[in-house]
Amino acid sequence: MLDLLRNIHNLFDRSRAVDFLGPLALRLYLVPIFWMAGTNKLNGMEGTIEWFGNSEWGLGLPFPTLMAYLATGTELIGAVLLLIGLGVRYISIPLMITMIVAAVSVHWNNGWLAIAEGSNSLFANERTIDAIERLDRAKDILREHGNYQWLTENGSFVVLNNGIEFATTYFIMLLALMFIGAGRYASVDYWIKDRYL
Repeated sequence: MLDLLRNIHNLFDRSRAVDFLGPLALRLYLVPIFWMAGTNKLNGMEGTIEWFGNSEWGLGLPFPTLMAYLATGTELIGAVLLLIGLGVRYISIPLMITMIVAAVSVHWNNGWLAIAEGSNSLFANERTIDAIERLDRAKDILREHGNYQWLTENGSFVVLNNGIEFATTYFIMLLALMFIGAGRYASVDYWIKDRYL
């Protein structure tokens, strides 16, 4: 058994030639997330500013115009920098801050789960249980009045619970990139570092 563990350990040591794949995968996973979030804010900037500032139905943040443009710019510029692997450690910090703000101001009251799952889930809260009851009722209506089999042949209906799960996951991915960097070979950071630093 010890020899097997040594062999596995040695295999990981020899795999250093492809260790750039981890950071590259993290970067490429995050690019469309931040690009879509930023372009959605930019395309509806007037509504984004209203949502950032309104305390009754929005976030109630101070300086909503400034905050909306900062969040939008961070997400769009961050997506481009992650894609090319430039300044990844540095752009990870403001992107992590946007994830903290999103988790606390938008998702916190919805609990952990991003998607409402079974009410017996350890992480289900009252909102999740209510969403599951609504989902069950919607499925009953679709079974009775729609072609439910056709509607679900490519996947189940779900209710977006909008909990902190996604924001936390993206934060953790960015935290890893902040410490490990953009990775070798497939990043501008790697080529700049070797040539100029």
